[in-house]
Formats: sequence, C-alpha cells, structure tokens
Amino acid sequence: MIQELHFFALAVAQAGAFIHCHSSLSEYLELYQRERDNLLQNEETQGQDPYESAVYSTWRLSYDKLDPSARLLLQICSLLHHEGISEEMFKKAASSEQNLEDSELQDDVTRLLKQLGKQDSGWSSWTFRKVVMHLGSHSLIEYDHQNHTYSIHPLVHHWTGTMMEGSRHDMQKLIITIIGLSFSITYTDEDYKYRHSLLKHTINSIASLKSEDLNPLVGIHIALIYGEAGHLKEMEALEAIATEKRKRVLGDDHPDTLTSMQYLAGTYRQRGRWGEAEALYLVVVEKRKLVLGDDHPDTLESMGYLALTYWYQGRWGDAEALNLVVLEKTKLVLGDDHPDTLGSMGLLANTYLDQGRWNEAEALQVVVMEKTKRLLGEDHPGNLASMGNLASTYRNRGRLDDAEALELAVLEKSNQLLGDDHPTTLVVMGNLAYTYREQSRLKDAEVLEVLVLEKSKRVLGDDHPRTLRAMSRLAVTFWKQGRWNDADVLQVVTMEKTKRVLGDDHPWTLENVANLANTYRDQGRLTNAQALCAEVVEKMKRVLGDDHPDTLKSMSSLAATYRDLGRLDAAESLEAMVEEHRKRREDF
Repeated sequence: MIQELHFFALAVAQAGAFIHCHSSLSEYLELYQRERDNLLQNEETQGQDPYESAVYSTWRLSYDKLDPSARLLLQICSLLHHEGISEEMFKKAASSEQNLEDSELQDDVTRLLKQLGKQDSGWSSWTFRKVVMHLGSHSLIEYDHQNHTYSIHPLVHHWTGTMMEGSRHDMQKLIITIIGLSFSITYTDEDYKYRHSLLKHTINSIASLKSEDLNPLVGIHIALIYGEAGHLKEMEALEAIATEKRKRVLGDDHPDTLTSMQYLAGTYRQRGRWGEAEALYLVVVEKRKLVLGDDHPDTLESMGYLALTYWYQGRWGDAEALNLVVLEKTKLVLGDDHPDTLGSMGLLANTYLDQGRWNEAEALQVVVMEKTKRLLGEDHPGNLASMGNLASTYRNRGRLDDAEALELAVLEKSNQLLGDDHPTTLVVMGNLAYTYREQSRLKDAEVLEVLVLEKSKRVLGDDHPRTLRAMSRLAVTFWKQGRWNDADVLQVVTMEKTKRVLGDDHPWTLENVANLANTYRDQGRLTNAQALCAEVVEKMKRVLGDDHPDTLKSMSSLAATYRDLGRLDAAESLEAMVEEHRKRREDF
C-alpha cells in the first residue's frame, strides 16, 4: 500500500484516515487505482492533524505561488518521465540549428525555450537553475547529485498533468520536438548514451500523441531512439510517416526525402525483410547518384547499406564486389579512419568470414576493432559488433577459448548498454551458445539457445530470420546430444519456414537442410539422408563454391552416408575430392 502511494507521507496519512472511516485496506487500494484524483483531492476524509490537509490542495497552494516559467517547467516535467530530467536536453535543443521545415512549430519551440534559458547568444544555465530553484523551494523538484539530473515525485508528476494549462496535445508536440532537436544523428559513444537516456522520456511524451503529428525531422530522430533500444516496430512506423510527409512536401528526389527512405530501408533490413530493403536501397542509390553524384558520401553510404543487404541475403559475391568499390571510394573521400570507412571494412571482413576466407577476415577485423574502439569508445555498439565479429572468426578457426573470452566480454557490455532483450544482445548470446556447443558444453549451449529462441520470438517475431537461425542452432544442439527426434521435429519446421522466408538457395536454408540430413543419417533413414545431402552439395557448390568449408562439410556428410549405404567406391571418391579441396585451403 505504501509503495503504491510512492512512500509520500501526506498521501499515506490521508489513506489511513479514509480507511479508518470508510473501508478496508484492500478496498481502498482498489478504489485508489480507479479514483486516484478524486481521493487525493478529497477534503472530507482527513485526520485530526492540521498538517493532514488534502494532498492536491497542498500542492495547489504551492503551484499558485509559482511564476510562469516555473509552472511551465513543471508541466513539461509531467509529460516526461519523472526521473532523469536533464538541463542538457533543453540546452542542446536551444543550441540546435536544425531546420524543422515548419516555421510555426520552430517559433513555438523557441518561445518555450526562451522561458527556460535560451538566449540569442546561447544558453543561460543561471536562468534555468533559477527556475529549478523556485520549484525546489516548494519541494516540487529534487536534484540527483550523482547523475546531475532532476526528478519529481510520481504523485506530483501525475497531479501536475491534471493542472495542464492550455492544450496537453500541443504541449506534447513541443516536448517531443525538443527531444528530437536535442541531438543530431552521430555515432560516438557519448552521443549513443545520451540518446539512450532519452528513451523513457520519449515513451512518456509520445504516449497519446499521434505519430502523424510529428515533424518529419523529429520523427526520424525519435525513430532512432526507438531503434537503438530494439523497438523496431515503432521505429518503422515513424520512418514510414516521415518518408511520406517528405515525399508530399519536398518531392521524391529531395535529399531529405532520400534520407528518410534510407532509414526506412534500414529498418526493413533489421526486421528481416531483406527483399523490401534491397528494393528501397536500389531506388535511393540511383537517385543519390543523379542528385549528388557517384562519389558523394551519402551516395557511398547508400551503396554500403545495399552491400550489407546483399550480405544478409547470402549474396556474398555481390556484397564483396560492391563493398570493395565503396571502401576504395570512402577512403579517398572521408579518410581511412572515418566511421563509414570502418563500417565498410567490417562488412568486407564479414563477407570474407562467410566465404571461409578466415585469414583475410581476421586481419581486417583486428584493424577495425582497434580503430573503432579508439574512435567511438569501448562501450559503443559499433565496437561491440567488431569484437563479436572477431570472436566468430576465432571460433571458425578453432580458437574456442579466445572466442569465448571475447563473446563473454561483449555479452556483459551489451546487457549493460542495450539490455537483455535487445536484438544485438540476442545475437551475442546466440554466438556464445554456438561456441559452447563447439566446446562440447552442450547443456550450457542448450540453456542459452532456448533463452535466445524464446526472446527472439517475442522481440522479433516467429518468422524473423534471426528467430529461425536460433531454432536451427538449437536443433543442432539436440542432434549433438543424441536427441534425434527432437532435432528432426525442430529442423523440419525450421527448414520449411526458412525456405519460405529466405528462399531455397540462401546459405542459412542450405545449412538447415544439411543439418536435417545429418539427423536422418543418425536415425538410420539413409535414403532420405542421401537425397538431402546430394541436393545440398550441388546447391552449395553453386552458391558458396567448391572450396567453401560448408561445402566440404556437406560433401563429407554425403560420403559418410554413402559408406553407411555400402557404396564404398562412391564414398572413397568423394572423400578424396574433399581432401584435395582441403589441401588447397591454407587456412582450413
């Protein structure tokens, strides 16, 4: 009960008086949850203590003594989260030179910020802190010395919202605009952490505001806050609205419209809708070439994202070819150490990794990790990604202890920075589980993989490629444990879904089919195993190449199936071919 009242003394005293006269504890709690405003404003249920005046009436006396600027800040706080309110947000918005393309909204925001500290020459912290001190003198706001932020009591937070002067809807539009103006889209560690601190305020401020009311620039920025927190559905909705607004107002070929389209394509990619992402990226690339030129940084950025989409589609040859062009041009235009250059190097390294070119992958990944750490900071998501990619190369090369150590470090930081359920964290957990499986720690692998699958279904959806990847890996762990029936059931479901979502020839589909063939062989279903193995080998040769590690593994599995069937000549011939290909691979 006391917790429900947020430990507020006046509210607790009033509750006691009401319960004494009218109800039981449980009845009051139920009534409080339904009629909070009426109960806290009720003047007829107080105790005999003269200090036990009605809670809202007490705050009203204080509120009436506030000057307009203090009232304004208190109302703004009622639409933000009640904790973690920073002067920094208002200062950054006041200093922003970003154009909202809406003069009326820009003027309204400027007028509001001037009441809090905005000046023609910059920002006055003294003005802002005088406003805060006025609120503090009435015990309506508190300062958190450790985090250098302000907070208001949850009941004060709720009550102030009921005292809103003017339109609550209009005030919400102004506040969400201030949040959106308080940053530009850059990717340093400090910028990322600042945006992360805005998430709870964003959720509060946008709660009952229609996304259609958002300014396009603000919508793009708010979408980024959601996206970095893993809320991809909300991110996509905001980006789609911003794109349509800019098309309507600015035209299809305006640079700002193309920027919105690119962000939307990026969200399609993150949500596993790679065909839609590719189609939109192709449009953006062609239009940017026409409007900005082939070598403009924005054009190269779009080409890089298109290459990344090819990589997700398993089109690693296309990804490598395009990315080599982008990397060469980006080095010339932006320099060797620019984040976009490092992003291109990282993607090229991943392409080499998936092609089985592990020496080339590792050499690039080490460079990318060191430069990214120096440029963005150790805890930036970009650096976590580069560490995770290097760990995958270590695992593929059999350096399992090195891979585990790196993945554990990445997982710890990802949990702290992004949260347990963030899509990036789930990828890291899945990779660590994979390493456990390669170390024959099958129970540890299973525990993690079950958790990843459960969270992926909830966060990404049942048919997201990452969810299907998690199902496939869990099935392999079942197979390694000798639980062939469990593996069979899960692999069949995964194979059908993967074919439908990614296509018959995607590397992840082929990997799943190969795993099912192994399960069939161990179950003694040799004819089924042979048919699947033969199909996979032919497709992998075409898609991945004769010397790719996955192709050679599938050929080895087919040879083993031939032996089980008594086809020894066919088995020996295929084994000799595998050995010949392996000798050609210096790093196999």
